[in-house]
Amino acid sequence: MAAGGTIDLHTIRNIGVIAHIDAGKTTLTERFLYYTGKTHRIGSIDAGTTVMDYLDEERDRGITIVSAAASFNWQRNNDDYLVHLIDTPGHIDFTAEVERSIRVSDGALVIFSGVEGVEAQSEKVWRQSDHYNVPKIAFINKLDRLGASFRRTFDEITDKFPQVKAVPMQIPIGMESDLRGVVDLISMKALYFDGEDGGDIRVEEIPEEVLDEAEFSREELISGMADVCDEIASLYLEEAEIPDDLLIMQLRRYVVCGIVCPIFCGSAKSNIGIQPVLDAVIDFLPSPYDRYNCHGTDLRTGKEVEVNVEDQEFCGLIFKLVAGPSADLLYLRTYSGILKLNDMLVNSRTDKKVRVKRILRLYSKSVESVEEVGPGDIVGIMGPSETFTGDTLCAPQRQIALESIDFPQPVISIAVEPKSAKDRDKLESTLDMLCREDPTLELKHHEGTGQLILSGMGELHLEINSNRIQNEFNIEARYGKPRVAYRETIQKPCVITGIFDKTIGDNEFYTEVDIEFTPVKLEQGIEVSVAPIKGKNIPNAWINAAAETLTNGLKSGGNLGYSLIYIKGVVKGIRGLPEKTTEGSVAGAVLNALQKAISEGTTLLEPLMKLEITAPDEVIGEITGYLQMRRAIIHGIDNIPGGRRLNCEVPLAEMFGFSSALPKLSGGRAGFSMEPHGYQEISREELQKATADRGYSFS
Repeated sequence: MAAGGTIDLHTIRNIGVIAHIDAGKTTLTERFLYYTGKTHRIGSIDAGTTVMDYLDEERDRGITIVSAAASFNWQRNNDDYLVHLIDTPGHIDFTAEVERSIRVSDGALVIFSGVEGVEAQSEKVWRQSDHYNVPKIAFINKLDRLGASFRRTFDEITDKFPQVKAVPMQIPIGMESDLRGVVDLISMKALYFDGEDGGDIRVEEIPEEVLDEAEFSREELISGMADVCDEIASLYLEEAEIPDDLLIMQLRRYVVCGIVCPIFCGSAKSNIGIQPVLDAVIDFLPSPYDRYNCHGTDLRTGKEVEVNVEDQEFCGLIFKLVAGPSADLLYLRTYSGILKLNDMLVNSRTDKKVRVKRILRLYSKSVESVEEVGPGDIVGIMGPSETFTGDTLCAPQRQIALESIDFPQPVISIAVEPKSAKDRDKLESTLDMLCREDPTLELKHHEGTGQLILSGMGELHLEINSNRIQNEFNIEARYGKPRVAYRETIQKPCVITGIFDKTIGDNEFYTEVDIEFTPVKLEQGIEVSVAPIKGKNIPNAWINAAAETLTNGLKSGGNLGYSLIYIKGVVKGIRGLPEKTTEGSVAGAVLNALQKAISEGTTLLEPLMKLEITAPDEVIGEITGYLQMRRAIIHGIDNIPGGRRLNCEVPLAEMFGFSSALPKLSGGRAGFSMEPHGYQEISREELQKATADRGYSFS
């Protein structure tokens, strides 16, 4: 412990566990909790006894729906380390949980199934971690299962993620039902995990039958490190012995830099290879001290600043919220300074002061109170009101807004109404609470019918939240048929001059604004900027008002009422008179320009999904035919052990009911995963279908 009761930064690890659905994240995490002494029995997904999957929906379905955090200690080299672990969902409908967890993690543990290999969602979560420059180690799981292959999965990792150098740290001893242990390629020893729970590690010489493979893989490890490290390369070329300490030190250095990804292996369910992964979390993933400084905006100067773990003033980011009837539990990642009970902070978004009434060490749904917390930590807090995911809490004397968290837009909607009129207020407040918890849920009132419209990331996403409304909050409701969230974009580039010229009371207002609109595919949907404006100096207040109004305006609807997307707006000029131009008149001119651009014509867009299906050879043809009838574009069909893997793009509107149709097409032997893949223009026929009935009828 450091001075003041906070923890030495070098002994903290903040990690996210990420993977494709059913790769074994929660199973592995439950072993971590058991081996570190946090639990006295190993939780089972099949039995519904896991600690990390604590919602009834999670236990009933056997999948992770919300990310759960747990803090535990692990001894390594006679030192005690504190690990904050976030177990994330694997289903694409809950990608927001992965996004916010990775945003606050210093490192990631990526799990791959040794049977299925690198699947679609594996690639998605890997890209999400790359977006935040999060270093990674990987674990190839399920090597005790029929059809498992360490080498095939390792080769897929190296093939699909060429931007990082994957190096083997272990190889399995045996495979499938014969899996008995692993070979550690650093010490060149065999590790066996004895006892009913695999808690007793036995170290022996490498068995003769895997010695050649072990020597080959050790050479692969050394040559891989020689490709990135000059010191190891020099020894390698001289055919000199490379000390284990040097190898471990350089591995850590290049993992922290995001250049190398060590690959471990085993079986979480069979308790093989778990403790070495915990050691690897300590040995190779960064501490908060190792990570680059966090960047934010100083609210008083408007300039970008760095937030360093050695800064004295407190600064932290709210990355998750669990709504409660009286107070919300806020998950907080601390970046600088010390936070104590009853400290007064400022919410940089609202500019309001908030008081921290409780600080909590998190352990899934359980908590433990602490008096204070230092930088580089992950805790729960209670007390601040009107505080949401993505908000920055900081010391009043240094007000900073950290980069917030970007979440994808909802792509599917349903109408919701209570079966009893007396439950309407209760239903609406419950929906508001669910939307506070989940930023990818959105609640609106339909202008024409007054119905409550709930939007989300997919059918499963909405179904699970509908079940929560009934089972957790005891509200009987009716739900309309799912509808696609279409979007609009402008048809062609244009430069528009918006004019605000009005007399209000005794005051005259006048402003002209030139804006260039361009239809362009953008990952974030819309983009707003201000070009260098020639001529007289323009007040910053006018420029800020133009940029803010344009940003908000582009989130509004187009000619058909659908939200706008794929538009870049650049403010090219602002003209006004000091006595007649205000921030309000600038905003009016911007909205006038936007309305003119929309009136020149918009194109209707529909959301696309990237679909991956694995199925036996004999049914892949029938599945392909089914998809082609639904406007799917087939990109490829690859051979995999036991069948085929089909990759395609398909409009979301064609995927309703697919989860129930696929088992009938394949005899229950196929699986699939989907993720949003942008938008495409829809045909005249589909446009007529999309706009024929704008209502939300109930089934």
